Amino acid sequence: MTASLLILPAILASASVQAVDPAPVPIPVEQVATPDPVTAAEAIAVHQSTAEQPVDPESEDAIVVSGRLPSEADPAEAINVVTFKVIDSVDQAVIGPITHTYMKTAPKPVQSAIHNVIMNLDEPIVFLNYLLQFKPGKAVETLGRFTINTTVGLGGVMDIAKKKPFNLPRRSNGLADTMGFYGVRPGPYLMLPLIGPTTLRDVIARPLDLAIVPFAVGGPFKNAYYALGKGVISALDERAQSDERIEGFRENSKDMYAAIRDDYLKRRQAEIDVLRGKRTSVDDPTPPAKKR
Repeated sequence: MTASLLILPAILASASVQAVDPAPVPIPVEQVATPDPVTAAEAIAVHQSTAEQPVDPESEDAIVVSGRLPSEADPAEAINVVTFKVIDSVDQAVIGPITHTYMKTAPKPVQSAIHNVIMNLDEPIVFLNYLLQFKPGKAVETLGRFTINTTVGLGGVMDIAKKKPFNLPRRSNGLADTMGFYGVRPGPYLMLPLIGPTTLRDVIARPLDLAIVPFAVGGPFKNAYYALGKGVISALDERAQSDERIEGFRENSKDMYAAIRDDYLKRRQAEIDVLRGKRTSVDDPTPPAKKR
């Protein structure tokens, strides 16, 4: 295409000369092969000016192609992404500012006390699931933690059990972990309002976990106001605990949705691996693949 444009001005010049003078004037081959550089530049400029212009990405005719690779774990991605955008908008407009105000205004000891009480209320869930997993040693440790923190720790306000001489760390466990321990797959990844990132397995298991304390203890724990209050406070505490990670995803991820999804699925699988003895903690490197 470029060579044709370079030769075109010489051909047109030849035609104009023939139209004026009946006696044709021969044109040297060198003149045809090497046109005047100004004329060639003008021809190239004309070609570029008539070339197809780029499409404005914000115009109606623009086609936006996402660079996100499909995930087998996320078959409902189209719906999940829409839900995530709504959740993230609400978080930036309402939940995030409330959480940041809480983190800045509430004294650190108060925040720590609230977190400890919530974790202590979940210890019966951890205890029961260790029994279901036939891990009596960890079940006894969990029961010891609950007893020490409920009494000496003033209802769980202080986490005395993790300190010397007890040295009983807090562990996370639940029915979804028990299901995963026995080989139940997580199912499709879901992004749900009021819950956030989860899986079908976790959605099914969590209500049963939350019913353990009201069913076993009864009394005020059966009251709807208790469930509502604990739910709100737990959500605020969880958002505060994960604030650094969420803001990190928002600032450093090109695709925040995919980053949160992959991180959630990776950590949940790591927790199952810990129960199966494949890791010592969720922060361990990914265990090596099994040799065939």
